[in-house]
Amino acid sequence: MADKSIDARHLRCPFPILKATKAMRELPVGGTLEVLATDPGSEGDFEAFCRVGRHEMLEQAAEDGVYRFLIRRGE
Repeated sequence: MADKSIDARHLRCPFPILKATKAMRELPVGGTLEVLATDPGSEGDFEAFCRVGRHEMLEQAAEDGVYRFLIRRGE
C-alpha cells in the first residue's frame, strides 16, 4: 500500500507529472506514491520522471486503459 495516492486519470500531459511532482514533495525520502493515469504517454513520462528525479519505479501495470505506477521517492 502506498503512502500517498493520486488520481490523474483523464488528464493529459503534463498534468499527471505535475500532480506527481507536487505529491512527491509532500513525502519523506523513501515514501511511496501510487499514480493512476489514462494518458497513453504516461508510461514513458513516468519512467523519465523516475530517472530524472532519482526515484525508484517499484511497480508499473496497465489494465483496461488505466496505468498504475508505484514509485518510491529518492533523495
